[in-house]
Amino acid sequence: MDHPVCACLWSKIDEQIERTDHLIAVLPAGSLDFVPPIPGGWTAGVLLGHLLECMAGVCAVLSAANPERLRHFEQLRELPVNQRCGKDEARERIRVYRARIEEGFGLLRDADLNRRLRTIFVSDGEPILTLLLGNLEHLINHKHQLFTYLKMVGVEADSRDLSRFRGE
Repeated sequence: MDHPVCACLWSKIDEQIERTDHLIAVLPAGSLDFVPPIPGGWTAGVLLGHLLECMAGVCAVLSAANPERLRHFEQLRELPVNQRCGKDEARERIRVYRARIEEGFGLLRDADLNRRLRTIFVSDGEPILTLLLGNLEHLINHKHQLFTYLKMVGVEADSRDLSRFRGE
């Protein structure tokens, strides 16, 4: 990729998607209905559906950044998010989102990152970089929520399950 900032950003997003998939893979059978003992807690299955929404958000930004060449991303809007989801479905959908995100980054240039896109939250728009970082933050926060659920159901997980360690 001739665009080093985009390449670095894609690498970090890809890492977080891969680690999310890893955490889903180690979720024990029968844990989809686990609810943490906190008010308003989601079941693990609903959390999996929300993680899909996090990835769909990245796809939405990339689609808006290059709407002419990524029209087929519109099909992603038909996929359900924010509802109970099984492990296999979540992992398959992650593969779909990951491929589309990689495709979108293949069209993104460093110079595009400062271009503003209108959102439902900010009518004047926000820079593409800000939108991508916000969606990355959203994914990381909920990935950590899943990590916490895993610990609560007795899975032995540590920081290597959350992040890639450089140089290993």
